[in-house]
Amino acid sequence: MRLRSFAFASSLALALATPSLASAETGPAITGEAIRADIGFLADDLLEGRDAGTRGYDIAARYVAARFETLGLQQAVPNSWYQPVTLAVAQLDKASPPSLTIGDRRFANGEDVAIAAFGRELRQSIGAQAVFVGYGLKSDREKIDDYAGLDLKGKFAVALSGSPIGMPSEIGAHLASEKALAAQQAGAIGLITIPTASYLNRTAWEKLRERAQSPTVSWLDASGQPYVRTPAIRGTGTVTGAAAEALLAGSGKTLAMIRAQAEKKGARPRGFALKPSVRIDRTSTVETAPSRNVLAVLPGSDPALAGEYVLLMAHLDHLGVKESAQGPDKIYNGAMDNASGVATMLAVAKAFAQSGERPKRSILFAAVTAEEDGLLGSQFLAKNPVLPQGAKLVGVVNLDMPILTYDFQDVVAFGAEHSTLGPIVEKAARAEGVSLSPDPLPAEGLFTRSDHYRFVQEGVPAVFLMTGFAGPGREAFEHFLKTDYHQPSDQMSLPFHWEAAAKFAKVNYAIAREIADEPEAPRWYKGDFFGDAFAPGVPKAVKP
Repeated sequence: MRLRSFAFASSLALALATPSLASAETGPAITGEAIRADIGFLADDLLEGRDAGTRGYDIAARYVAARFETLGLQQAVPNSWYQPVTLAVAQLDKASPPSLTIGDRRFANGEDVAIAAFGRELRQSIGAQAVFVGYGLKSDREKIDDYAGLDLKGKFAVALSGSPIGMPSEIGAHLASEKALAAQQAGAIGLITIPTASYLNRTAWEKLRERAQSPTVSWLDASGQPYVRTPAIRGTGTVTGAAAEALLAGSGKTLAMIRAQAEKKGARPRGFALKPSVRIDRTSTVETAPSRNVLAVLPGSDPALAGEYVLLMAHLDHLGVKESAQGPDKIYNGAMDNASGVATMLAVAKAFAQSGERPKRSILFAAVTAEEDGLLGSQFLAKNPVLPQGAKLVGVVNLDMPILTYDFQDVVAFGAEHSTLGPIVEKAARAEGVSLSPDPLPAEGLFTRSDHYRFVQEGVPAVFLMTGFAGPGREAFEHFLKTDYHQPSDQMSLPFHWEAAAKFAKVNYAIAREIADEPEAPRWYKGDFFGDAFAPGVPKAVKP
């Protein structure tokens, strides 16, 4: 008896048997049972981990589209539920392993060097002088310029990983993510990273080497090239140990000295020219894989506000099947990450559809692809908007991996403090008996590491909620991260708390509803770092 197949079919039938917009229900119906049905389908072995560009992901996309259609939503793309996204998958050529030559010493990839594939140039041999640039950060607003007084034109920038200890975590995470852009603006042709001691304490060198061997994924732009924000940065790699010492040879500095300085709060090692020349040799291969974002619209009811859109989004992909997984289970089902987020979005969509009162602003629902490959589906949507001519995206609510194994009493609202979304989130959470808590993991810089951030980079205020650490929260959250995050064990056998799942969806519905019905669209706070960086000419609000 094939009970798994029976459960899969039953889950599909239950999840699709939902009333449409014409339902006679007068209020939003959000239940743990419906969320369980959606997660059960999306995390089933038959979908093989929903890796972007695979058949399993396409099945998941078709499922979400069917759910949108059942709810009576409208297509955001003419005559389709899908926005096509062509992925470019670059891999290192095994017949010609990459290397980094420093002075007259050659380091093979995987020794003290980690070099990944590069899809825009399949054969490379790039040589130049190099300059140490400290952390390699640049921000006019923060009065930081690690490139001041240094000549980088046509050279490699060599930078420490991360940001100075003590810098506000979200600002530090943002500036760290912009290092390649800062190097490009300074005229560099490459960026070599030296991990700090603190970074290696969080991420072992073995893991960094392993990541470099994995495919590098991007999306094809209008010219058919793999998209990169920094096309002038042609050579990249990470070094430690003997390779880092070779870079510093003759400078009077050692790797230990620089790392020790970086461990001091607020310390910013100064830059200097390096004596050895540097050359990166690598050969890559590229294949393309079709994927897609799944999109739907609920039009707003107010003629004056319907042209303003609120985006409610969740990433649909996970890690697929990996033969390298320890144990017999090779499928990374991604029940919590992020079938739970997609199921929450579908529950909120159903609540809007059945509320009996359309929101004043329009709602764009999006299940996006390739988050696990670098927030790619959301980046593609942000760079290639589907809104009608003259319409405007005014706010984003992102749903990414809520930990739903306990009855949470608080939530962490990443991004809420940067804009007028903050009071909206607080009001919505309070209505469900949930309090707001500060970020318990500031060192992780989570605000910059999920799909909503691609829209922040386009100047749109955004928020995403994490279930909080009050009561049993910390233990449950840390247990999931340690035991199940990005593991085959992230599946339906986890101890889901379905009442908590319904409560989480209700909070997010209340947030999206409030944004959609507020007389004024969300605004960045005056003087906020992200508002100043990405929406400098937009009117701001005074922070209470």
